[in-house]
Amino acid sequence: MLPAGLPQNVTLPTDNPLTVEGVELGRKLFYEVRLSGNGTQSCASCHQQSKAFTDAQVRAIGAQGQAHQRNTMSLVNLLWEKSLNWDGAATSLETQARLPIENPLEMHQPLAAGVRKLQQTDLYPPLFQQAFGSSIITEANVLKALAQFERTLISANSRYDKYLRREGTLTATERAGAALFNNHPGEVSGLFIRGGTCHHCHISENGLFTSPDFFNNGLDVSFSDPGRSGVTNAPADRGRFKAPSLRNIAQTAPYMHDGRFQTLEQVLDHYNEHVQVTSPGIDPNVLLSNTPNGTKLDLTAQEKTQLIAFLKTLTDSTFLTDKRFSDPFRQ
Repeated sequence: MLPAGLPQNVTLPTDNPLTVEGVELGRKLFYEVRLSGNGTQSCASCHQQSKAFTDAQVRAIGAQGQAHQRNTMSLVNLLWEKSLNWDGAATSLETQARLPIENPLEMHQPLAAGVRKLQQTDLYPPLFQQAFGSSIITEANVLKALAQFERTLISANSRYDKYLRREGTLTATERAGAALFNNHPGEVSGLFIRGGTCHHCHISENGLFTSPDFFNNGLDVSFSDPGRSGVTNAPADRGRFKAPSLRNIAQTAPYMHDGRFQTLEQVLDHYNEHVQVTSPGIDPNVLLSNTPNGTKLDLTAQEKTQLIAFLKTLTDSTFLTDKRFSDPFRQ
């Protein structure tokens, strides 16, 4: 059963249903260093469970010690994702899994070479037989197994979730932060409502705290990383990136696609005071202000404290320690 606070309309690939055997095989492959060229790195090297499947690096570090151009994204609630990576280059978990394995800056090995290594083990042929009906290991089945495991990485038991389920409470500061998160600053029935406008890009109503869209959030006026336009070739997509889920956000520093901010306070300072308003194609929602006709968001110091307090309620300690997601080779 899916958690009640998350969308219930899920469509799985018809050729890759979730099975107990497939998920467990995928978990082993997720922690398998044979899928890297020099046998030193697995998917879990950059996606560490204790850090909500991130790595605390400014930019991901590959098997050869080289830095990727982007920060490692959290793997959370991928069951509902239709586009993956900062630029949406992959549209399924099956296609996404190949990219880091074969990228020279990441695991640096053709998947075919990894398959040959797995085939030569005593461990894997029987597991593929159980999961897919054949002991002959294929690239497609490696990707399918990884995707099955990643679809089980579901987080829905934070303090905020418990609050919504009336299983726990939030402090007054945290509740005020939740209101700011979901409010759009502006006049309503003669009253000016203050807000952070966060929910426009990090949609909270469905419990996912992300969006299917891509945004220019005013980080730069010129773009060394093309973002979404590197996939679409559309000039309007330059500097647009996926809005990552904010679930477990307190565990996933540093922040932004290039890891430029070390703390949540720095992130909020950006949105409040340092948005580059002349950035081409900037999303209009980051230009809203709590001051009528203002040019900045203009949250108070107290409101910043409230927002950060709320964001910390999105930490799901059970997700960070769930043994179903942990390294099977160390249990």
